[in-house]
Amino acid sequence: MAVDFTGRVAIVTGAGGGLGRQHALALAARGAKVLVNDLGGSVDGSGGSTAAAQKVVDEIRAAGGVALANGASVTDFAAVQAMADQALEAWGRVDVLVSNAGILRDKSFAKMDLADFRQVLDVHLMGAVHCCKVLWPAMTRQKYGRIVLTTSSSGLYGNFGQTNYGAAKMALVGLMQTLALEGMKHDIRVNCLAPTAVTRMTEELFPADMLEAFGPEAVVPAMLVLAAQDAPTRTTLCAGAGGFEAAHVTLTPGAYIGLDADAPERLQARLDEVRDRRGETVPASGADQGANEMRLARAGLQRQ
Repeated sequence: MAVDFTGRVAIVTGAGGGLGRQHALALAARGAKVLVNDLGGSVDGSGGSTAAAQKVVDEIRAAGGVALANGASVTDFAAVQAMADQALEAWGRVDVLVSNAGILRDKSFAKMDLADFRQVLDVHLMGAVHCCKVLWPAMTRQKYGRIVLTTSSSGLYGNFGQTNYGAAKMALVGLMQTLALEGMKHDIRVNCLAPTAVTRMTEELFPADMLEAFGPEAVVPAMLVLAAQDAPTRTTLCAGAGGFEAAHVTLTPGAYIGLDADAPERLQARLDEVRDRRGETVPASGADQGANEMRLARAGLQRQ
């Protein structure tokens, strides 16, 4: 079945270049009307202009598509509300949100200014929250929504010098987990995308012979699948250079230690057993952890 967005309306943030531009172009090429949002700032978030967003809109229109430009900062809730209103007034609905806007302010934690920590959280995490919040009522009313949040391997697995970025990106996974549960009855599906791609934020990290392979367009298929009518929900896809993986937060079977005075010592002695990944599961919700601990407790108490 073709991944088709005919009749759909999409908002893509941070779409003036790099990954966001490719996402916007691909959605438009497959039939979506696209609101192209970009603050037009530098990599660290300073400055601003609608020129980058308008250039992508011009590309879409030149190819026969339908698009509008928007220069809102995702950190400004009122501006994000106006962005949602712009799309709703023009096209009557919003079906897809691709939350892609981001900045970098990398330093080791010891040297990082707290203002830079907060600003990265504000753009990546609160920016996504603002976008989801303003679109949630419309998606609920129309009983349809597809939200793709851009996470990162830096959040999933860590990366030196990116405590702010990593914390923000992992927080988006937590946001996805609960939004997906709350949106299920309204057919609002929420997923995360962890891209590996050459952009202006990452181009210095790749060897010269791999720059072309890791172009941002190689991430687009994962975004399209996560935003499609037949999308999964609560899925984190990783993508880069034509390779695709899924990342999971898992729970090991664990062990019953009990609550005696020497519980810390016995836990320490059995830590390898507790961490053993054989038989691990992907919990359906946070309640599954408590359910597993209840199972362990009952079995342990019965043995006493």
